[in-house]
Parts: sequence; C-alpha cells; structure tokens
Amino acid sequence: MFMIEHSHMALTIRDFCRLYGVGRTFAYSEIAAGRLPIRKAGRRTLIVKSDADAWLHSLPHNNEGV
Repeated sequence: MFMIEHSHMALTIRDFCRLYGVGRTFAYSEIAAGRLPIRKAGRRTLIVKSDADAWLHSLPHNNEGV
C-alpha cells in the first residue's frame, strides 16, 4: 500500500498523481494550463501541498446522476 506522510510540504509529480488519483499526462496538462503551480529544485518538479489542495478545490462539482 502506498502512503504519503501528511507532514510533507511538497509532492513530486509521482506522489501528486498517486495522492490525487490522476495520471501524469493530466497533471502535466494542468501545469501547462497554469492551473497547477509547480516549483523546480534542480531537475526535480515539486508541487506545494497547499497548491495541490487549492487545485483540487477549484475543480468543478459534478452532481449529475447523483
């Protein structure tokens, strides 16, 4: 089972995808569109946890068929 400690302040792309249940292509398209901010540490791409949470809360609600 995959677990991410809640104390992490930033996520790798891989961790972000696993934690939020999205694919890498979708994550990179959100980054390219400017909806998901990133930080770079050398070659490593990081997503600040608070930015990831803000992205999640900005997604539209889909209550159709509920």
